[in-house]
Amino acid sequence: MNIAWSGSTRLLTGPAGLADWLDDFDDARGRAGSPDTALLLDPAVTESRITALVTAELDRAGHTTRRIVPGGDGGPDEILALADATADADLIAVIGGGSVIDRAKLLAVAHEDRRARADLRTTGRSGLLTLDARTRRARPLLAVPTTVGTGAELSRVACLPHNSGKRLVMSDALAPDAALLDPAATETLPAELLVEGALEALFRTVGPYVGNLLDRPVEDALAQSAAVQLARLGGETARQLAAGRTPDAELRMDLARLSGLTQSTWLSYGRDLFSTEGWMIANELSSALGTRKMTAVAALLPPLWQAVLAGDTRLGSAPRLWRIWDLLRSADSSGDPLPAEPAAGITALMDRWGVARDLTLPPPLLETVARRTVRTWGAGLPMLGGLRTADVSALLTAAA
Repeated sequence: MNIAWSGSTRLLTGPAGLADWLDDFDDARGRAGSPDTALLLDPAVTESRITALVTAELDRAGHTTRRIVPGGDGGPDEILALADATADADLIAVIGGGSVIDRAKLLAVAHEDRRARADLRTTGRSGLLTLDARTRRARPLLAVPTTVGTGAELSRVACLPHNSGKRLVMSDALAPDAALLDPAATETLPAELLVEGALEALFRTVGPYVGNLLDRPVEDALAQSAAVQLARLGGETARQLAAGRTPDAELRMDLARLSGLTQSTWLSYGRDLFSTEGWMIANELSSALGTRKMTAVAALLPPLWQAVLAGDTRLGSAPRLWRIWDLLRSADSSGDPLPAEPAAGITALMDRWGVARDLTLPPPLLETVARRTVRTWGAGLPMLGGLRTADVSALLTAAA
């Protein structure tokens, strides 16, 4: 195939959007014969309505579709095996949550680029792996997310198991060519994962905003607007759930769109890339405990914000935190007014939304997580912003 696919991810809505994109794919392909599509599926969605919808559109476009249900740990061995198994496919498509979308993104670049194959097998201590700037894909990638929060369908990153935790892999080549959003994709998503998804997207938006000390009026306005809408949507989701209702299709679609758009480079343009220390600590904490990432994030958020308010500029700007929290507390109208103080306020918001944040972290494991966090993201590496083991331990102690 001689067509090189690149550029921003095209956002598709519903079957009509997918049909239009598949027509464009067929025109760009420029070859006779039935296109071959490798369709990766999360085990939970093999018989779902969204899978039937996507498969029907692929059939209508004349594609020969091979279903693949990954069953490994998502590590380098599985990624490279999947790359080999899909070597003849004209199109890589994936339906599922962030984990299976990450597999599809990584296998696509691993198949096309020998440097990427070698990089994925590296065993250094760093939790961040930036692929060579020359890394490219020759085949298109279509992502269909069935969760909200990760924004994996629009991001240029993917997670890979690494040293009992997760490594963050970065490359422009990891951004899918198209992302399909449809209410059918989230109609069976458990309630707790829907509200956690809203909080995850909010955390991803507010974290860099607070973590950077300098004002950038244009980017700040974009981040503020996205954060306010996420607080409003999260509050409405919690309100509908509290009333015993399943969040409606329009609300789920709004959350899905905004969740993905928080991965936009415009929100972080000109900002320090390494201003998300909370994510790194939560990443190691959730891996150590075997708990959901957002449970760890929810436990860490209040002490993280308390440290910022106390003046720890390594973690962020207190004035900027006060500023954005003042906007957020006014956006969620699903109950009584939230506390004005940011750390108390975010605690109340998470309780209102029903986000679990109780963790049991024995002291020996706490110290292990603290040391591993610093080894993986700090200790001379730039990602942890100068935090030491004692600093991470204090945050974990407060979280647990």
